[in-house]
Amino acid sequence: MSKYIVDLFQVCLDAGKEIMEVYQQDFDVEFKEDDSPLTLADQRAHHAIAEGLEKIDSSIPVLSEEGKEIPYEARKDWEQFWLVDPLDGTKEFIKKNGEFTVNIALIEGKYPKLGVIYAPALDTFYFGMNDDGAYKLNDASKVTITSLEDLIDQSVKLPEVNDSANTNVVASRSHMSEETEAFINKLDGEVNVVSSGSSLKFCLVAEGKADYYPRYAPTMEWDTGAGQAIVEAAGGKVFRYEDQKRFYYNRQSLVNGWFLVQS
Repeated sequence: MSKYIVDLFQVCLDAGKEIMEVYQQDFDVEFKEDDSPLTLADQRAHHAIAEGLEKIDSSIPVLSEEGKEIPYEARKDWEQFWLVDPLDGTKEFIKKNGEFTVNIALIEGKYPKLGVIYAPALDTFYFGMNDDGAYKLNDASKVTITSLEDLIDQSVKLPEVNDSANTNVVASRSHMSEETEAFINKLDGEVNVVSSGSSLKFCLVAEGKADYYPRYAPTMEWDTGAGQAIVEAAGGKVFRYEDQKRFYYNRQSLVNGWFLVQS
């Protein structure tokens, strides 16, 4: 599966270019039926990713936030599929704080096999593969990549930080629930709370900059698949709140339950 990473790197750069072209100008904001925001950047990134994934392997179906709705009956027997959020953190995009990402995961047998996350405003690319580790590439659009070995050589292996003196918890800028606050209050010793938007919260755990990311509030499958792949490749875990079992995908409802990410 690692053979896909270099192609996914280019797909992310292409989507990021579409996003940044919108980001750097005035843009309109629409609202979907669930009141979540939608911009031209979401749509342009979706089309760039859909075209890129079709070229990589047209036999693998795509489940994307901005794609057409796919009934459970049509996808319940999928053995593998791409799970995509073309622009994760649209609220952060609208605020223009740079904390938004492109998320792509390959799900096999209900679990993430690999994942990539690209933060176009930060020009940082994260990738993780089962049994092959997780990595971070800075200044991603400025380097020339021709192979996976080339990509790994120019990247930093994760985790890269080990701050054992304090407990660091990453929480959402836009969604801090009472239960999340209660989790933080139960931790022993000195606790630092780090705020971040989008799936960059997963990346902070994978980097070793955060020990925990409790998400006791709703998310969707495409919000978490790529982040889980990277965290797990870096040696971390993503648990379901209700039974502490590994988070899995392609459920009948695409709304995630509560979860905890741990380094």
